[in-house]
Amino acid sequence: MSKLLWQPSEERKASTNIAKFMAFVNDRHGSNITSYEALHDFSVNQQEKFWVDAWDFSGVKAETRGERIIVDGDKMPGARYFPDARLNYAENMLQRRDDNVSLIFRGEDKVRREVTANQLHDDVSRMHAAFAALGLAPGDRVCAITPNMPETIVAFLGAVSLGGTWSSCSPDFGVEGVLDRFGQVEPRFLVVCDGYYYNGKTHDIGDKVREIAAQLPTVEKVIVINYIGQAAELAGSLPKAVTMEEFMAPHEAGEIAYAQLPFDHPIYILFSSGTTGVPKCIVHTQGAALMKHCVEQRLQTDVRPDDKLFFFTTCGWMMWNWLVSALATECTVLLYDGSPFYPNEKVIFDFADDTGMTIFGTSAKFIDAVKKTGWEPKTTHSLETVRMMCSTGSTLAPESFDFVYDSIKSDIHLASMSGGTDICGCFVAGNPMGPVYRSEIQANGLGMGTNVYDDDGNPCPAGVKGELVCDKAFPSMPLMFWNDPDGAKYHAAYFDRFDNVWCHGDFAEWTENGGMVIHGRSDATLNPGGVRIGTSEIYAQVEKLSEVIEGLCIGQSWDDDTRIVLFVRLADGVTLDEELTKKIKSQIRTGASPRHVPGVVVAVDDIPRTKSGKITELAVRDVVHGREVKNKEALANPEALDLFKNIHELTA
Repeated sequence: MSKLLWQPSEERKASTNIAKFMAFVNDRHGSNITSYEALHDFSVNQQEKFWVDAWDFSGVKAETRGERIIVDGDKMPGARYFPDARLNYAENMLQRRDDNVSLIFRGEDKVRREVTANQLHDDVSRMHAAFAALGLAPGDRVCAITPNMPETIVAFLGAVSLGGTWSSCSPDFGVEGVLDRFGQVEPRFLVVCDGYYYNGKTHDIGDKVREIAAQLPTVEKVIVINYIGQAAELAGSLPKAVTMEEFMAPHEAGEIAYAQLPFDHPIYILFSSGTTGVPKCIVHTQGAALMKHCVEQRLQTDVRPDDKLFFFTTCGWMMWNWLVSALATECTVLLYDGSPFYPNEKVIFDFADDTGMTIFGTSAKFIDAVKKTGWEPKTTHSLETVRMMCSTGSTLAPESFDFVYDSIKSDIHLASMSGGTDICGCFVAGNPMGPVYRSEIQANGLGMGTNVYDDDGNPCPAGVKGELVCDKAFPSMPLMFWNDPDGAKYHAAYFDRFDNVWCHGDFAEWTENGGMVIHGRSDATLNPGGVRIGTSEIYAQVEKLSEVIEGLCIGQSWDDDTRIVLFVRLADGVTLDEELTKKIKSQIRTGASPRHVPGVVVAVDDIPRTKSGKITELAVRDVVHGREVKNKEALANPEALDLFKNIHELTA
């Protein structure tokens, strides 16, 4: 059984939103729910009651909720939630009207800014009026190439207040990467920045914006955010362009006439990583995003109005959408744009102490990267206000759990969580009332019938690995894929494997503690000798070695079977010789099993990853097997793929 690392005091449990929600449910229904497990059971087996209770507890504002709660609740896809409701997502983000700070922004060491709730409302009201003056109608697409900054949120909420459908990416995307996404959804409006700051450097993106705008013929207006001081010049060089300041200037701040729209009205189109082809355009609905995030933030992350919530993200990752939704809790949202390691690994921890951050959200890779520097944040930073650290994006290694408690803060709720762009949320997440065990995600997500199935579609017992599935309908299933009129691509993505069951594509197992361990993507699972092995099990061992910065595993077709190939990026000054190769294999053999030992270990100078920082095993596997990688623009460093071509060690 995994080691117990932390558990909340009884006083802390009693103070959580989830404890208050249990009392709310018990009082309303005369029930006696006293544990997370019982609450989860209620959330999936009495869905109508649960989602109405979550709506009321969260104080959702709507013109009407309607009488019907769930229609066709046994169908996946096809279930509909609150089909008669009329509401507006943006209205729920802007309920706070006072001079408390809603947004705190840092753009590396170049920009520092705070925005109060009143200022945010006023700015959104002016953006709303500017869009309305141009006739933005429900369903019009508004696309953005922008940093994670307040102006992006203003543009987003201004568009959504009128029923616009939003898509965004970060300004480091290449031209083809942007066009592969926005070209599919045909935006009417394009919001861009003039440049951005990263790793201490200023990046002017004027030429890129001009090239992109020229190839989006449906765009009627380009709105340029001034970030690096070049907005006027860029707007002047583009047809149909205006600076954001000029766009809003004619309009006075005032009340917002929010469009009251169906629960299932499309709020944003998110994109798959696209490493195996043109990215899938995943359409999410306003009501589902609002309700899913209300549950995850208020209950599973325990976000309160006096919190200062941070998540390191870009506008090209679904965690940006998740972060913006936290405005509905009336907390202060912390925004950071730039490198999390400039000028050094301490910068985000400086941000935490400077702002009084209470919830510190980041990626598993960030925690591992800080660990590998050898620095211990607890020796230089107070972190007194930080009560919770969230990790997502990839599997958090057991040693990273140790690092958080040994080297960051001992009394902290570490919540590893896992979900996806596909559902704009989590399948498994944190439980503020529960203990944290080493290497485990704490709990099944509320309202989610998450399970693990074997190849025959039977639930796996604890300790047995299988496919991560969801066998109950849930609100944040996508409405559809864009340009998929008969739903064939959507069905094939999630429902072909098991009938009426969402199959997510993760390789996972339940633990004896009721938690979950994710072992990597199913399509990247290794299968030597017919035995399925998750890549994360190998990474967990490799990352223990100081000589190795990171690794990437694939299965190579070899001698009528599959052999494991491990690529390693080594620390400065380290060479992969016979001794180190033996050390790596020994670590994997003793820490995992003999079956996990790679047949070949190869050193590489870099490892390709997506824009959101995930390593791309499938793209490397295609290169090794001589297959074309269909969409290199999805990668942050596509040139790294060339390192995996024609490797001598893989031909012998």
